[in-house]
Amino acid sequence: MPLRTMVLGLGRAGAGLHLPVLAKARDLRPRLFAPEPVIAFDRDPAERARAAGDTGLSVVDSLARARESLDPERTVVHICTPPLARAEVVAELLRLGFRRLLLEKPLAAGPRDLARLVELVGRPGVQAAVVAPWLASTLTDRLIALVEERPGLGALRQISVVQDKPRFQRTLATSGHPTAFDIEIPHALGVLLRLAGDAEVVGASCTDLDVDGRRLPRLGGAEVRLAHRDGVLGDIRSDLTSPVRERRITLGFDGGTAVGHYPADAGDHYAQLRLTTPECPAGDREVFRDDALTAFMLRAYADFAGDDGPCPTDFARQARVVGLLTDAKNLAAPPDASGPRRELAGAR
Repeated sequence: MPLRTMVLGLGRAGAGLHLPVLAKARDLRPRLFAPEPVIAFDRDPAERARAAGDTGLSVVDSLARARESLDPERTVVHICTPPLARAEVVAELLRLGFRRLLLEKPLAAGPRDLARLVELVGRPGVQAAVVAPWLASTLTDRLIALVEERPGLGALRQISVVQDKPRFQRTLATSGHPTAFDIEIPHALGVLLRLAGDAEVVGASCTDLDVDGRRLPRLGGAEVRLAHRDGVLGDIRSDLTSPVRERRITLGFDGGTAVGHYPADAGDHYAQLRLTTPECPAGDREVFRDDALTAFMLRAYADFAGDDGPCPTDFARQARVVGLLTDAKNLAAPPDASGPRRELAGAR
């Protein structure tokens, strides 16, 4: 069944990522997508005006107007609004009859919103997937194979991830993500849960963003340290004040090390992987195409249409990501609004 599309939220995620990827996905597998234009809505009139001239896009001024143009039974709604008050957005969509929901990460900003969201998407007939392109990544697939097949590598012992990029302008211009934990870290956290199973947060830290004489609390960078059930140690660090972009993952095995580099941005869809062992200390580098967001979108629509196997991200795992992020935020919070930030065991 070809599916219609509505994009809710026309900021960086909606207009900057989802719309271009949808156009690419339509070209690759046109039978999944109905030929009618994508319907788009944003509560900000300025965002609607900026998107109004896009080819193949029909911008509406309310969700009620969108409902007049769409059959909810054959529509996927891309929820590209910030995680704050996400549950209220989903509740409104369900009242209008929409049941196929594609939610941007992270699912929610805190446990109360998450609990309400879990209740909403658990209602009969609701299909929900969370945008998690790293879980549809070719690099992630290769790392999963290394962990599960272990070609002479032995047991997995440690996973570390670095997610650095300069994010000054967007942080100054928007307020949708309350902390640095909510921006890059959810991508990696889902991958660590997939590679090493469930975990507990054993350390966390967060820094402020200082720029042009302004200080934005808890938006400069963050780190989460994890203890997985099988003894694997995980560490995710994100510096949003870095002068360079890097998305690096390192897996430490008893008998070798795998270092992977996810594409740094949407302009170059190539990943790299180097595996070193005592027999091959220099390692062999592989470079391969890895357009993860497009791959994710195609898998999600195929799942919504009932064509293929399951969507690469399950809602329960992404809900667990929010729970772990909440634990990290609580650990990294200062003891009071004006007091110094706590130093945590294991935090750098």
